[in-house]
Amino acid sequence: MSVFSKNLKRLRVAKNMTQEQAAEALGVSAQTVSRWECNTTLPDVTILPKIAALYCVTIDDLYKENSVVYENYAMRLLSVFEASRKTEDFMQAYREYEKLLKSGEYTTEDLRLYGILHQYMMQVCRNKAEEFFDRVIKKGPTEDPETYWATYRQKGYFLRELGRNQESIDTFLPLVKAGSNELQEWICLIQAYTFAENFDTAWHWVQKAEAKFPESASLHIYAGDLLRSMKRYDEAFPHWKRALEMEPQWYAAAFSMGFCYEELGEYEKAYEVWTQVADKLEQRGFQAEVTLPRTLARKCREKIVT
Repeated sequence: MSVFSKNLKRLRVAKNMTQEQAAEALGVSAQTVSRWECNTTLPDVTILPKIAALYCVTIDDLYKENSVVYENYAMRLLSVFEASRKTEDFMQAYREYEKLLKSGEYTTEDLRLYGILHQYMMQVCRNKAEEFFDRVIKKGPTEDPETYWATYRQKGYFLRELGRNQESIDTFLPLVKAGSNELQEWICLIQAYTFAENFDTAWHWVQKAEAKFPESASLHIYAGDLLRSMKRYDEAFPHWKRALEMEPQWYAAAFSMGFCYEELGEYEKAYEVWTQVADKLEQRGFQAEVTLPRTLARKCREKIVT
């Protein structure tokens, strides 16, 4: 008798299923299941995925000696992803766990393992994010300086989320101390100190940067955001307004103002900001981008009414 035939019987028995029950689930006769298990005939390859799913294994497991029996198919697919860390294997396990949840026939262990599935995928995504950020940074700023510095700033957010914010400080502090003439190096350092909630040090470098780069709209945005974090709201708004005077299409300043007004409970002013941003985006043809400020404006209007 072949390993395959032995496995079909062993896996069925492990699932406490009769040949009749297995046959009904697979849409074949009990005699057909019996012939498979006796190695008289073999199932068509098209039904192998259904057999594997019924017995909560992969197709490869059907041909392995002493393949492990799992409680359900989702658990088996989790083990596949744990070993491979491939996105396609994650998606297979994800879909199977979603089916399990919808069925209502799950245990607390299934919930725990579904959490682990996402934890593993988070690790995969984290590694991929860092890999591609570093690939852009490795190319240097010559080819596309805007994307290069946008990537460095984004990596700053990323490192903060991982508790590795000090890496950003260590990268840019020596450059700034040496009198760097690259504004973005100053901004990355200010961002890093702000993320570290070392606001006084961040403000120290903002003041020095403003003296060195007095016509920078982006620096005004970071200065305003820092002052907001320090709860020095009255000082923050002039920076954002100055940024908008210098760069009217720089919506980051407007968003900072809108969120700050909401934080202060000044919903009328926030509503005005969101409406203006939405109108300007609409005028420029950015239909998809209009959704967020319109939604924010609506929520502010509801709060004004109530």
